[in-house]
Amino acid sequence: MSSSLRRGALAASAIAFPLAMLAACGAGNDAQTLEIRPDNAATSVGTIKVQNALVITQPDAKATGPLAISATLFNSGTKAQTLQSITVPGANDSVELKAAKGQSLSVPAHGSLVIGGKDNASAMLASGGEIVRNGNAQKVTFTFSQTGAVSLRAFVVPATSYFTKWGPSEIPSAPAATSSPSATASSSASAPAAGEPGAGASTSAKPDDKTSGAPAEGATPSDSASQSAAGH
Repeated sequence: MSSSLRRGALAASAIAFPLAMLAACGAGNDAQTLEIRPDNAATSVGTIKVQNALVITQPDAKATGPLAISATLFNSGTKAQTLQSITVPGANDSVELKAAKGQSLSVPAHGSLVIGGKDNASAMLASGGEIVRNGNAQKVTFTFSQTGAVSLRAFVVPATSYFTKWGPSEIPSAPAATSSPSATASSSASAPAAGEPGAGASTSAKPDDKTSGAPAEGATPSDSASQSAAGH
């Protein structure tokens, strides 16, 4: 093989090797991207942008309790705007907004306001299980003092894994097990046969008679589930 042909073969090999490596890396990256949390819902109206909007439900799908709404609000304008309300169409309850300690619900000019998470403002919906389902995209409307209504569909996720720190601050405890009411005791024990001892004894129950219909041992006084509160 001449030196020119040899140089050409080496050059072709040098080009082919990086291309093969890039193809391999591309396949690997595609596989890894399947494990990366996808971007969340975002939209913009005028100078207001709503990003990373989520509706976060209780970690237990069977639990009935408050839902949290999480989002980051950006204001690219020259004037501050106040977040006046958040609504979830179809929900029976209104969303309760609370500013972070010592702060307000204002989105400063060229600034942002974070809703959800520790030490941030919060947005809680007392109940919404009848319309909110994990895995769905739920319509949520943010209303601002100047821009007005900004709506988008926020992903609905349970407060597990990554989303635990953004989820509802109130997690209902599991209901205590309750015993079924005991059958009403008969007013008196079976009457003894004539001639047997006690045939003439009074059948009135004593105050401490255990057959007086008292609840079975282990029954709880109430079956209401208690709720434990934790601050954001």
